[in-house]
Amino acid sequence: MRPHVELIHEDDYVWHGAELIGGEGRASERRLSVDEEDGSSSLRVDFHTDWGRGPGIHHANTEYYVLDGSMTYDGREMGSGGYVYAPKGVPAAAITFREGSRILHYREYGDAGFDPVDSPAAARWADAREDVIVIDSGAMSWDAVPTAGPMPGLFIKYLHIDPLTGFYTRLVHAQEGWADHRLAHHPCYEEAYTTQGWMEYNFGTLDLGTYFFRPARVKHGHFTSLEGGATWLLRSDGELRNWYTQNEWIRWGGEAINYGEGADMRWSQSSHGLAHRTPRRSPQDLDTLRQALRHQRELGATDDDYVPHGQGQDPSLKAIAKALDIARLQGGHGDDHADGHDHPDHDEDRTVDWGTDPGTFEHADERTDSHAHNWGRGRAWQEGDPIPGPIVSSLPVRSRSRGRWDGDGM
Repeated sequence: MRPHVELIHEDDYVWHGAELIGGEGRASERRLSVDEEDGSSSLRVDFHTDWGRGPGIHHANTEYYVLDGSMTYDGREMGSGGYVYAPKGVPAAAITFREGSRILHYREYGDAGFDPVDSPAAARWADAREDVIVIDSGAMSWDAVPTAGPMPGLFIKYLHIDPLTGFYTRLVHAQEGWADHRLAHHPCYEEAYTTQGWMEYNFGTLDLGTYFFRPARVKHGHFTSLEGGATWLLRSDGELRNWYTQNEWIRWGGEAINYGEGADMRWSQSSHGLAHRTPRRSPQDLDTLRQALRHQRELGATDDDYVPHGQGQDPSLKAIAKALDIARLQGGHGDDHADGHDHPDHDEDRTVDWGTDPGTFEHADERTDSHAHNWGRGRAWQEGDPIPGPIVSSLPVRSRSRGRWDGDGM
């Protein structure tokens, strides 16, 4: 499975010799994220010389997207925005890259294996499906996203959609001033590389060259697109559905036993207190988020006011107080009684009612299938299925330079 990576800048990755089997020329790769179980990987590749290889069959669903330079596939040359999708087990034509080209390169559900063939007319693998896709995305027009969230201004170019699994690759552009004040989670994973502009959200700043890989069901949001807007190449391993929450909180703590002097200390911390004492969000940023809230209310929503984490009342304290009140009502008054009487039927531990058992958010088959060990693995979800609750990933892998994270949200 792939780790949760939130806003690491590509400059923080080391270079490796590019794993491009059967090619002629020199290239290096930065491994943005890798699944060591099945070989899936997301890579940034630089070509130091002209590079190419002949027809062949990839061992993974393979994608090439040109950031800068030139790619030629089957005699068709494309510059920035050129895109090729070569399905696993399907013969692909010869491909070349000019010296100095910079690309994004993805392999899904397989490793870097490549079997040369005489021509693209060679036999497919028995279980192969789909066909090779070749697109000059620069010549495509942007389409408005029909469900763009609480505000208009989000646009998309679809590069590939798997008709069976819903896996898709697309370019997404958010105009300056687009925002979403809510936190969402999805049934699928989501990854993105920023190709233009910058945006703020709860895990940090998306600027040119930043990358994230977010497993399914990890909460994220509070988006604001700033000067010039922002553009990403974004991928998901299924249909992306948004499930929103508000007034989010996490609290954890413990009793230290071997921390040296003062080892009997107790401590507790809330996600609400992780933010800087001075809000990281600029006044303009906060105003944009509140505009999103006002727009959503005009559409009939009943969202609470947007309050940045670390500001205002800690919602975890309110939730705990409410749960304790419910526990007292369910279980009677405390165990200490001045008159010496007791309540035998109240001696057992009482369960505090938090409103919903998180276990009810899980599909039974999700706990027993081949990916039961990885709650962050995307699963197919259909309308009417139980909505899986979010999972907690509070300290993802993140950049030491530009991929900041300061707890503004979860």
